[in-house]
Formats: sequence, structure tokens, C-alpha cells
Amino acid sequence: MQQSERSGILIALCGFALLSVGDAVIKTMAGEFSPLGVAALRFALGAAGLSILLSANEGKAAFRPRNLRLQAIRGVCLAAASLCFFSAIFVMPLATAMALAFVSPVIVALLSGPLLGEKVRPAVWAASFVALVGVAMVLRPNLAELGLVALLPLASAFFFALMIIANRASAGQGSALSMQVFMQIGAMPVLILAALGGHFSGIESLRLELPDWTVLARCAVVAVTASSAHWLAYIGTQRAGAATIAPTTYVQMLVATFLGWWWFDDVPDLLTLAGAAIIIGAGLLLWWSTPREPAPVRAD
Repeated sequence: MQQSERSGILIALCGFALLSVGDAVIKTMAGEFSPLGVAALRFALGAAGLSILLSANEGKAAFRPRNLRLQAIRGVCLAAASLCFFSAIFVMPLATAMALAFVSPVIVALLSGPLLGEKVRPAVWAASFVALVGVAMVLRPNLAELGLVALLPLASAFFFALMIIANRASAGQGSALSMQVFMQIGAMPVLILAALGGHFSGIESLRLELPDWTVLARCAVVAVTASSAHWLAYIGTQRAGAATIAPTTYVQMLVATFLGWWWFDDVPDLLTLAGAAIIIGAGLLLWWSTPREPAPVRAD
């Protein structure tokens, strides 16, 4: 394995691990502020910070997307996925929500056929069946305890998969930084409307009040960690190639399980862990069966 590939894997691992740290920080705000409000605050801070960086590095012209409709779709999908996942981890163990969210690679593979015109390979159907078994194992005790709320991570995985497909469709339409800015700015109207809708819904847990400074600080921390994590994953992919990096995303499950136990005293039962292993196995099956592209050659 080349040195650049090793460093790319290590950088990507750090990025994906950092994502789970941000998720754990979000969970610490459960009961202190509306999850819809947390999502709106987190992305407002992230969009502001990234916009400043984009303006400083690429100028005002970088804020003009080539395909406004496609960027709006990316933003709506990001908003919906975030709202569902943030709401889920407020009421569910972090590792359980993460396990269900990991079904998104299978959804991407299934939807790539009708949406992108790609051929759905037999391995995709096999992985879908395997993932469905894992999802059923994770959901069974949680549906009985939480009801339909337990389906929120699956809804998040669905919208995240749509976002990945929209990302593929928008490849080459701007720099990595501008694409992050377009997506986060596009998400803001949906997030704000959702937060206001929750406030006026009469549901006490969704009521918006002036947040404590610690809530703002934690939202800022998550905005920084998430943006840094995506940047590290991007650098890792550039060095080692997307196919090599793909399996490293599952380090999130390990970090989420550890932080859930350390910070919240949440220990997944054996059924949940077994289901998570099956879902991850389905994702790895897709990775192993996907034709490889050679890693990019770097000039040092």
C-alpha cells in the first residue's frame, strides 16, 4: 500500500470519527432545546462560517451555482436527513440510531437505478435483503418501546441517500467548499420553517425559547467538527480513492457505541449489536462487489 493511500485512510478515519463526536455533542442537548431548533442553529452557524471562508478564498462569483434547482434539492435533502437524525438521537441511544442510519449505502445503490440510470447489480439486491434483516433486528425492541419514532433514523437514511445521489449529479459544478456552502444555505429555509412549525405545534419538547449560551456553544462546536470532518473525508478520498475510503465510514459505529456508553450510559443489547453488524455487512458486501477504480497518482 502506498504512503499516500495509508495517509488517506488515516485522515478519513479521523474525519468519520469526528462526525460521531459531533453527534454525541448534539445528544447532550436533549431536553434542553428543541431538536429542530438545534438543527437550525447548527447549520446557520456552519453556513455562516463556510460562506466567510468561500468569500475570502474564491470571491463573490463562487456563490453563483450553475444549477440552482439541483443545489436546492441537495439542501432540502440535507435538511430533512438532519432533522430526522437529530430528533432520533434525542430519544434513542446514539449507537442504535447510527446503526439504522447505516442502511443509506444500500438505499443509494437501489435508487441509483431509477434516478441515475445505473444498472442495479445482483449484489445490490442481495445486500438489500441482508440489510433488511439487520434493520428488523434493530427495530424490533425499539418499535415496541418508542413507536413510530424509531423509524426516524430510516427516514434520515433515505434523505441522506437522496442527497448522495444529488451530489453525484452535481459533480464538477464547483469547488468542494462551494458545494458545501450551497448545500447548507439551501437547507436553511427548510430548517427554519421546521423549527417554527415545531414551536407552534403545541408540542412542549419542540417549543423554542432563548437558548442558553452553552447550547449556542455546543452548536458552534458541532458546526466546526462536522465541517472539519467532511473536509478530512474529502482529503482522504483524494489521496486514497473513494472505493478504498468507503469502508472507513463504519468507524462511526464504534465511536458512537463508545461515546454512548461513556457519556450517556447507553449499552446496546446483543440484538441491536447483531443487527448493526448485519447492516454493516450489507454495506461491505456492496463495497466488495463494486468494480474498483485505480487510486489517483499524486505528484509529491
